Amino acid sequence: MAVNLFYFLVFPGLLFVGITGALLSWFDRKITARVQFRKGPPVLQPFYDFFKLLLVKETILPKKGSPLIFLLAPIFSVFGATMAGVFILLPLFHITTGFKGDLIVIFYLLTIPSFSYIVGSLASGNPLAAVGGSREMKLILSYELTFLLFVAGVIMKAGQQFDLYSIIQAQQAGSPFIGTVSGVLLFIVGIFCIQAKLALVPFDIPEAEAEITEGIFIEYSGSSYAMIKLAKHIMLFILPCLATALLLSGFRLDGINILWSILKVLGIVLLLTLIRNTNPRIRIRQAVNFFMIWMNLIAVIAIVLIAFGY
Repeated sequence: MAVNLFYFLVFPGLLFVGITGALLSWFDRKITARVQFRKGPPVLQPFYDFFKLLLVKETILPKKGSPLIFLLAPIFSVFGATMAGVFILLPLFHITTGFKGDLIVIFYLLTIPSFSYIVGSLASGNPLAAVGGSREMKLILSYELTFLLFVAGVIMKAGQQFDLYSIIQAQQAGSPFIGTVSGVLLFIVGIFCIQAKLALVPFDIPEAEAEITEGIFIEYSGSSYAMIKLAKHIMLFILPCLATALLLSGFRLDGINILWSILKVLGIVLLLTLIRNTNPRIRIRQAVNFFMIWMNLIAVIAIVLIAFGY
């Protein structure tokens, strides 16, 4: 029990993924600033923002809606993100436990933050939050099928293996899956799914500051909003780690390979940052069409190529 609590609360759980995710958030903001010819924030700025919201700012409850559900939703989002992070990072750090890193379990855990945001927005009683929640639901329905096809393609390439341990070992014993045509196509699909899961431009439609003024988060403040920030920091770290495990042969924790493992994650975050800084926000209908038609088509082509050995 003590070991499991350590995994969940310290390493590779809440403390580790929270701190690392905050540092990646700084990296994302710094690159964004450089693209826009600005200096950017100091390295500790995400920590300042988090603790200011957590300890200083007042949590204001909406007059209408359900206060209990409104307050519990951010906590569930952190819980889901942390659990997914633990199950993703245990295989990456070669920590053997009773759980084998089943991709189906991870797939469902990664949906908890998004559904928590929807429940919280609807519990706020704010019509703009309801619009944001509606957009989030449509976005989930569009990219989750694509993400499932992406995962299915990786499982096929790994010889019908469903757990991350076996998928990582299959790549380290041979070559990374991204070294094939189907692997490149799956990487493209995976990157856009991650972009949508993180609600980064061009898929930040549920928040859309200029249209619905933060949308699903419009009523959140203080410690509850700090929990949302924490969940987003965690997701910014664990989703690139998942892509690294599925297509880039995971982490090797010896010698120069440690640096190479770090650079894999940083490279994916850099790619996500560049995408969001070079594209405008699209409408929800465009996002649905993008995933349901084009990304699904690319994913199906990749699966067909895998079936033929490519």
